[in-house]
Amino acid sequence: MVKQSLNDNPFDGAFDNSLLVKSLQTHVNKLTIDIGSRHITNEHNLKKTEDYIVGFFKGIGLTVKQQQYKYGEHNVTNIIAFSKINQPTKYYFVGAHYDSVSETLGADDNASSIAVLLELARYTQQNKIPIPVCFVAFTLEEPPTFGTHHQGSKIFVKSAMKKGDEILGAMILEMVGYTSKKQLYPLVLKWAGYPSEGNFIGIVGNRKSKKFGQSLFQSFKQNKQLPVETLFIPFNGWILPDTRLSDHSSFWDAGIPAVMITDTSFFRNPNYHTFHDTADTLDYIFMAELLKSLLITLKELSSSTKE
Repeated sequence: MVKQSLNDNPFDGAFDNSLLVKSLQTHVNKLTIDIGSRHITNEHNLKKTEDYIVGFFKGIGLTVKQQQYKYGEHNVTNIIAFSKINQPTKYYFVGAHYDSVSETLGADDNASSIAVLLELARYTQQNKIPIPVCFVAFTLEEPPTFGTHHQGSKIFVKSAMKKGDEILGAMILEMVGYTSKKQLYPLVLKWAGYPSEGNFIGIVGNRKSKKFGQSLFQSFKQNKQLPVETLFIPFNGWILPDTRLSDHSSFWDAGIPAVMITDTSFFRNPNYHTFHDTADTLDYIFMAELLKSLLITLKELSSSTKE
């Protein structure tokens, strides 16, 4: 589903727009049509997804670590990718979960984010953006493991802290492919002045992440083709629990600056956690513009890291 047009922005010279849209569609189709449901109850499909992501990361020249662990009788894996020439202990972070709810294809949730993650890694490599960045595809974000110590992001954060890594800021992609004419909000935000149309991307952070999130917001605004809104919640999001429903909350709970980058999930997408969440419902040009905003952001962060 293509709803917008790709116009001028700071990275236009680096893109073949039609190729970018096709690449995003290819990833989503692979995950949702060729592989299908990616729930823990279908370990075979989780493994096929892991192989696809690992193969892509290696194919673009990244070094890949497969962080394996057990969930009951299941073998599950976080997929961690760094540049071959840059495997620092102090880095920025971009992540997304690759599992889906049982018996759903999970196009927006969360094949859309994996597609953007993979292409972001590719274009970061191609543009030789000199930034210490880690790309991670998480396992087991969905129920019944969400919020437990089996959740992939919790495993990753615990390991990173044990090693003494310093995560300068984490960007968690959670449902980034759906647009609509109507946008809903939690009751407490209904009159806060946010847009009525669901054509923007949201950056959601806790109070500790506000400085980091606002720097991302300034970078995102350079891409005039993708509207962006922010929300920063006190008390680690517990006063608005819907804002905690992804892997960013694992970073919040560890005191690490992190934001969720999202199309607002079930406040916009009526297909959330249903068999209607299919590849043909997504807006791939919206996803392409998000990729461009993320690349602008990584470029800006690389400049600030040098200073």
